[in-house]
Amino acid sequence: MGYKCLLVDDEEEVINAIVRKIDWEGLGYEVPTYAHNGLEALEMAEGDTPDVVMTDIQMPYMDGLEFSRQLRKLCPGVKIIIFSGYDEFEYAKEAIKLEAEEYILKPVNSDELSSLFTRIRESLDKEAEERQSIRKLSRYYAQSLPLLQETFYSELVSGRIPQEHLAEYLLNYQIDLKGPVYEVVLIHTSSTLAPEGLNPVLLGISVRRLAQERLEEKWRGKFFSYQGDTVMIAQMDDSRQVIELTDDCDSFCRLAKIACKAVVTVGLGMVCTDAMDTVHSLEGASQAVSSRAIYGTGKAINIMEIEPEHDSETIMDESGKTLSEILRRIRVEDTIDIPLEAGRFVDSYSQDLGTMKLYEFFITDTISRLYRFAQENHLAIEDVFADNTIGKALPDVLEFKIMLTDILSRMQQMIGDVRSKGQKSFVLKAQEYVAAHYNEEGITIEKICKNLGVSSAYFSTVFKKETGKTFVTYLTDYRMDKAKEILMTSDKKTYVIAAEVGFTDPNYFSYVFKRQYGITPSKFRTRGEIS
Repeated sequence: MGYKCLLVDDEEEVINAIVRKIDWEGLGYEVPTYAHNGLEALEMAEGDTPDVVMTDIQMPYMDGLEFSRQLRKLCPGVKIIIFSGYDEFEYAKEAIKLEAEEYILKPVNSDELSSLFTRIRESLDKEAEERQSIRKLSRYYAQSLPLLQETFYSELVSGRIPQEHLAEYLLNYQIDLKGPVYEVVLIHTSSTLAPEGLNPVLLGISVRRLAQERLEEKWRGKFFSYQGDTVMIAQMDDSRQVIELTDDCDSFCRLAKIACKAVVTVGLGMVCTDAMDTVHSLEGASQAVSSRAIYGTGKAINIMEIEPEHDSETIMDESGKTLSEILRRIRVEDTIDIPLEAGRFVDSYSQDLGTMKLYEFFITDTISRLYRFAQENHLAIEDVFADNTIGKALPDVLEFKIMLTDILSRMQQMIGDVRSKGQKSFVLKAQEYVAAHYNEEGITIEKICKNLGVSSAYFSTVFKKETGKTFVTYLTDYRMDKAKEILMTSDKKTYVIAAEVGFTDPNYFSYVFKRQYGITPSKFRTRGEIS
């Protein structure tokens, strides 16, 4: 496939001559497309972005310089050639401002033009090569990812990753660390008890490989080396899986003794629901490994079993963080299974509290956090909670799951409605603006966006999504519909109708009308139908 070229000139014979005289395929281009004026060319460029545009200056409706200015905004990387029959310094100076590749005079010599298009193709090829170099860098980056990821994990458990940069690191290093429950597992291989003659480093590598084979997939483990030991950040769906994880690690210690002839002690830290808290989990795992002198080597030691520290205050703090994450996902319109997440949340924390008083405090704290979230996001409190209030009888676990699911589901629906209404609102305002001002010259996307207070890029994307048309096409269609209506219900002159639907040039109005419907305005009035 060659590069795409668009030729713009109201003198069709000039364009035909250029197309005939140049070996486009030999120069590396597709056969050029053609537009009669700047406005038509802009519409073509919006639909299919060209690589090179060659435009005359003197054309009806929109001259070549104004077209080039608009094109540069629409297609920043396009190569522009300006050719003209006028050898005027002001034109050449304006071409320089527009960063045109060349300003050439008519009549155009085919050899000179071929040479120019060859030079531009070489420039396009060079830019393509640079993009290829970026792809090579991307491949190198992909090869470096494992080392970058290991470094990140080490920095995370050392407390050297700022909370505000965590999401950025996860994205850049392509790391899936969604938890929602984490526990650090420290795998310590004894060097003093290693088989005689076996390099301790090689023994550690062998143990790590075996650990990855046995534990990585099931526990979505993230492995890395840390201060001479192997560390795994285990990810769980429920804090109650800790027992199973501890048993698996204990089985692994026995397997390492048989398969690798290694004495391995595994320490498991505290459970946490925030990746930032893995620093504390690592501390616990290190303490557990250090306790091997008391509890024995070659086994798994869980700090939560030998030093229970999970009091009610810790549980409340962790439950608040988990609930905040669920609410964050609702707010950013993330895909979330609310019944599943609500059930996991209640199960994870309600059964660890021990007494009815603490259970009551857990429910009250959760409802309080939901109230604050609703207020902060301007949701109607009475609609969010409806009949879901705590009465005299404390709800049991199943009832609270249902209550929480109802509240979260309504919040999700209401936030989605607000977001959708916001988008539809400014599209509707834009349509209302067109209906009120279609007869005015100079309606542009920039003017509309300034009026609405949104960016052009966001407006264009949402407008086309909601209406199925670009704004320019919608405006043109609206004006043409109004023109048809006036033609059928009055005997006004064409130039009067043109002005009434926003066209200062009646000839261009007739041109657009015929392009739209295949018939001139006067014939339409006579026949009363579209061909």
